[in-house]
Amino acid sequence: MVAAAHGSRAEKLGFTAGMVVQELGWDDDTDDELRADIEDVVGAEMLDEDSDDVIDVVVLWWREGDGDLVDALMDAIGPLADDGYVWVFSPKTGTDGYVDPAEIAEAAPTAGLTQTSAMNLGDWSGSRLVQPKARTPKRP
Repeated sequence: MVAAAHGSRAEKLGFTAGMVVQELGWDDDTDDELRADIEDVVGAEMLDEDSDDVIDVVVLWWREGDGDLVDALMDAIGPLADDGYVWVFSPKTGTDGYVDPAEIAEAAPTAGLTQTSAMNLGDWSGSRLVQPKARTPKRP
């Protein structure tokens, strides 16, 4: 498989086989090739918002006008594993639904997340948000 030799977009985003991925905010405009690539790499379909599973990665498709990003991020992190993370995908600069990267950067800490990277994905941009590392309990 040629794509695997060069690393697929999903692999570059950190997706690996066996991950449990939840998808939020799907609509007609989402990048179906990226969605298929993620499902191919993890080896399963992405779960929807009704899933009760513990999630490794949340894929959040977010557009201007979708509502309050902080609220959406708070909802997204509820089922996340301790080392889980969120990819926020938003339309690229200058296209319909474009979200200013500063909006994502400002919403992340309010939701208890830290932005670690950003990636251009063609018609979409991705922002990777992680939970702070759990503090080691103090010894008595």
